[in-house]
Amino acid sequence: MTDKEIKFHSTNYKSPEVNFKTAILQGQALDKGLYMLNKIPKAKRDEICSFKELKFNEIGYVIISKILGDIIPEKDLRKIVDNALNFDVPIERINDKDYICYLDRGPTASFKDFGARTLAFLMEFFLKQEEKNKVILTATSGDTGGAVAQAFYEMSNIKVVVLYPKQEISDLQRKQMTTLGKNITAIGINGKFDDCQRFVKNAFADSDLKKIEFSSANSINFGRLLPQTLYYFWSYSRVAEKKGEKVIYSVPSGNFGNLMGGLIANRMGLPVQRFISAVNENDEFPRYLGTGKYEKVEPSKNCISNAMNVGHPSNLARLIDLYGGRIDETGIIYKEPKLNQIRNEIVSYSINDDLTKKTISKFYNKYNKIIEPHGAVGWAALEIYRESHPVDKKFKAINLETADPAKFPDEIISLIDIVPKLPVSLSIIQNKKEFPNPTEINEYQDFKAFLMKNF
Repeated sequence: MTDKEIKFHSTNYKSPEVNFKTAILQGQALDKGLYMLNKIPKAKRDEICSFKELKFNEIGYVIISKILGDIIPEKDLRKIVDNALNFDVPIERINDKDYICYLDRGPTASFKDFGARTLAFLMEFFLKQEEKNKVILTATSGDTGGAVAQAFYEMSNIKVVVLYPKQEISDLQRKQMTTLGKNITAIGINGKFDDCQRFVKNAFADSDLKKIEFSSANSINFGRLLPQTLYYFWSYSRVAEKKGEKVIYSVPSGNFGNLMGGLIANRMGLPVQRFISAVNENDEFPRYLGTGKYEKVEPSKNCISNAMNVGHPSNLARLIDLYGGRIDETGIIYKEPKLNQIRNEIVSYSINDDLTKKTISKFYNKYNKIIEPHGAVGWAALEIYRESHPVDKKFKAINLETADPAKFPDEIISLIDIVPKLPVSLSIIQNKKEFPNPTEINEYQDFKAFLMKNF
């Protein structure tokens, strides 16, 4: 490792420290922990202020290079960032103080495109450098699978296996994975997202599978998480008018990669007044903030904001680590974090389906704009925050819209009687042939047998 490289530790603290390349190629630490930065680099106030003059990909290069150091030559890193982040990220003012940052303009119409595409190009660079191959294992509750599948499609050094809960994703979300073939295998399981995630984590730690070179493209992989810091810097640069001005972020939260991206950006120097972690009926985090006792939601609840149907978020391990605590992959807290500091910096609200639907209708009637279920969860939480924190009324707020409304046509049509327009990237796959489910998976042993037979 060079002096400029930042090292990473496992959130379980039972694996050796590694550099960035090892962290993303390995995906998950050998002790089932997640890799986390030993030290978060800083961006100076003047530098953040200068982002007003930069394009998204230019901000991306500045921030990512602070963490990567010189592990990738400048010319190659700029090319990776330019190729991965080649789509628009609009910011729209909705009312006097509140904005929406639209993260749905990538090739799969989901915010997951930021992380998946950047990770794909980074992994391809490192694997070609080392002349190695990898099998990517990914669990999805909705949008991750499509973003990962599309990002890694036809990459010669990488094969991808995506697990998704059959009954809990939309047709379009499924087709983004199942119409590709070649190096992409998508398997619908009879279970929940948490089952998919558990199967993937078990496979990583299974000694019988150690001959297979696994990695992850879930947000358990730090390479997926890193690009999620970028739209915080970008949106801030387009909304803040004064140097050091603080803003509020309302963040739809499922597996908590989205929120962690913001928290890392904040530690790097981004001025934030408060993060609002907006969850659906999977309310383990707001209950933890309220009681100080962490209890998973088992099984996770099926809500219309389906990409957030997570009863035990993987990235909670990084969040707890960031605040000086330690929680393992099963949800047991071994060292309590600085809970009061968490409460000062993050509030969390659980938004049920009824309020989500009312918010979609109310938002359209008031602003003549369509908001999708995940963005609606964020907007509803922001409205609750505005009512309960009048002292913060002077601060601007940015709500993250995480997917295109066209991915949830049934809900949108039933609520506001409008068929959301399909972006080109989604219309292309509507009538494409799907590859059938290659196997039935009910238990981890079924998944293990599939991997041993095929890889």
